[in-house]
Amino acid sequence: MSHADLSLVDAYWRAANYLSAGQIYLMDNPLLTEPLAPEHIKPRLLGHWGTTPGLNFVYAHLNRVIRERDLEVLFVTGLGHGGPALLANTWLEGTYSETYPDVPRDGEGMRRLFRQFSFPGGVPSHVAPEVPGSIHEGGELGYSLAHAFGAAFDNPNLIVACVVGDGEAETGPLATSWHATKFLNPVRDGAVLPILHLNGYKIANPSLLARIPRDELDSLLRGYGYTPYYVEGDEPDAMHARMAEVLDQVVDEIARIKVRTDRPRWPMIVLRSPKGWTGPSEVDGVPVENTWRSHQVPLAGVRDNPDHLRQLEAWLRSYLPEELFDANGAPRPELSELVPDGTRRMGATPHANGGLLVRELKMPPIREHAVDVVKHGTTLSEPTRVLGRMLRDVITLNAGAADFRVFGPDETASNRLGAVFEVTGKQWQAETLPVDENLAHEGRVVEVLSEHLCQGMLEGYLLTGRHGLFNCYEAFIHIVDSMFNQHAKWLKTHQKLNWRRPIASLNYLLSSHVWRQDHNGFSHQDPGFIDHVMNKKAEVVRVYLPPDTNTLLQVADHCLRSRDYVNVIVAGKNDTPDWLSADEAALHCARGAGIWEWASNDEDEPDVVLACAGDAPTVEVLAATSLLRQHLPSLRVRVVNVVDLMRLQPDTEHPHGMPDREFDALFTTDRPVIFAYHGYPWLIHRLTYRRTNHRNLHVRGYKEEGTTTTPFDMLVLNDMDRYRLVIDVVDRVPGLGPKAARLRQLMQDQRTRHHAWIREHGEDLPEVRDWTWQ
Repeated sequence: MSHADLSLVDAYWRAANYLSAGQIYLMDNPLLTEPLAPEHIKPRLLGHWGTTPGLNFVYAHLNRVIRERDLEVLFVTGLGHGGPALLANTWLEGTYSETYPDVPRDGEGMRRLFRQFSFPGGVPSHVAPEVPGSIHEGGELGYSLAHAFGAAFDNPNLIVACVVGDGEAETGPLATSWHATKFLNPVRDGAVLPILHLNGYKIANPSLLARIPRDELDSLLRGYGYTPYYVEGDEPDAMHARMAEVLDQVVDEIARIKVRTDRPRWPMIVLRSPKGWTGPSEVDGVPVENTWRSHQVPLAGVRDNPDHLRQLEAWLRSYLPEELFDANGAPRPELSELVPDGTRRMGATPHANGGLLVRELKMPPIREHAVDVVKHGTTLSEPTRVLGRMLRDVITLNAGAADFRVFGPDETASNRLGAVFEVTGKQWQAETLPVDENLAHEGRVVEVLSEHLCQGMLEGYLLTGRHGLFNCYEAFIHIVDSMFNQHAKWLKTHQKLNWRRPIASLNYLLSSHVWRQDHNGFSHQDPGFIDHVMNKKAEVVRVYLPPDTNTLLQVADHCLRSRDYVNVIVAGKNDTPDWLSADEAALHCARGAGIWEWASNDEDEPDVVLACAGDAPTVEVLAATSLLRQHLPSLRVRVVNVVDLMRLQPDTEHPHGMPDREFDALFTTDRPVIFAYHGYPWLIHRLTYRRTNHRNLHVRGYKEEGTTTTPFDMLVLNDMDRYRLVIDVVDRVPGLGPKAARLRQLMQDQRTRHHAWIREHGEDLPEVRDWTWQ
């Protein structure tokens, strides 16, 4: 690069640094047209300076190489608090003002840009959904590189530049994400360019990767499969020259890799620069630049300390703003020479606003996969195995678009979705052996034994306009609780921004669930992810508990077509009674909750309501109903099944919620309701506590009793078995107790007999194991 070219990059970098520092400190006098005074300073100084100059440095250099080579680049930043940098750069390149016309590229727009940052009614300090060009909020560390690889899948012309903070690099999810190159197909997928930013410090401690010898760091990165290129120093001119040289080298290397079919060694950049670069070197006699003290606000007492105020003004003027902005506050025309055109600007790339790119997913007719139900509950099928055949057809129908993938932690086959391997393989770029099965250089299934990596790659895939499904064992989805939190928060904010278009929903399929993890035991038994999900805003989350195969197909079809939600589907993989025909399942799922007329004998005047949500609870409720029919034929029993858990909430709390009058009609206002629920019982109480009949609601569910035992014993241990439900009816229907004392005793005896039987025979009672609905 010529000296003039490097000078232009440096000017752009200085402009971004000036705008970044201004956001942290100023609410007036943005161009320093008068001496800085305390009233120009924000009353509360919030934000993070330390990481920002490095981000600005990378952004400026990426602009240069994008413009020169007409590249398509998505910028992902994992650094914890890089908000000022991305806001500054998108304002400089014009995308911020195009998105928010009330923040124009002039002096008044600059004042508004400064004032709104970390200010009431303004914008957050992170790279949040409000920032054009972003798919990743860096407030919680560890997920940037996984998002980057997800964005690169099936995007052959895209380079995802991912800045990884050295603090972030200490997290488990990020450490695992380095391995994602083993799944990236050089020809069919895009490229990920990791830029490890070593600025030496976190909030108050040095970072590990910045404090190990160079040869050790180099060995680590090469061991992960990368070729690292180093840009190190603190002198701007030399750093600019080196960064330009390295970027040209790695872009050339990526171009060579893109025509290879074997697994490449991908390039990456290690950028070692001072924390708080170009900021105050010393404050109150202690070093600040290149120390942890520059992490947040280097000069904290600006309004009250005249020395700090003078130091701030000198710092801001060191960027020579009069050379960077004209008298009206607009960036000088020469700065625009560095900005790519149109959607090549990183703030304007449609890949960061995936709803602009998302296409309708082609879905097979549900009837092609529905199981035949001649008589309710007399045949069995494996719900997720049948779903696997539907997903196989989804993959086939969308093969041309190449925008649907299944992610999972080594559990696709275990969760009985193996039919997908009839038409695709598991994408894999590492070594293969003759004994391996279903591994492919181009596959629509991604399996890696890291729930974090599966979640992160799927999020990146969805946020850039594609569709997917994450299948996982129910107990272990908790590993991504916090990642789910962040994505749900992103969606909540994203939905309020009319310029962000709806994206495909994040769909979880949780199988191998609590009631059929009898062979693995207590460690694999936990249905609590539902409780966690239910804490999020109603406009974002949905939870479905299909009781059989045909309802699962209906729910899956609905979820895969949906937009802007997090959908949680809990479904078993073992043989389950087929309760509903395809037509009945469609109607039942449309209702979300309803009376099963064929199982009820209440004639609109029930003595008791037996309700259920989940496949195992449904079996037990129907078995209890059958016992009641046999022993108490005059008892009027209403069976209610809930497939959409949100239906239990009031309509004032959730779009799917029932009005009180509908809930009262379904569950009555004064009769006992025995509710068998898949998860922890208190969630049902939480959803229904304001209902008229809540006082008569008794919920059975999982209560942290588990072990390696038989399927029915799991139910007995948690008091959700059919015999316990019959006892609950006897105990709670007014006047029934004395009349049904013998029945109660018989049910208790059955539980005792069960206990002895399984310890002698190692399997459930024949009448339980072979039971069918009559």
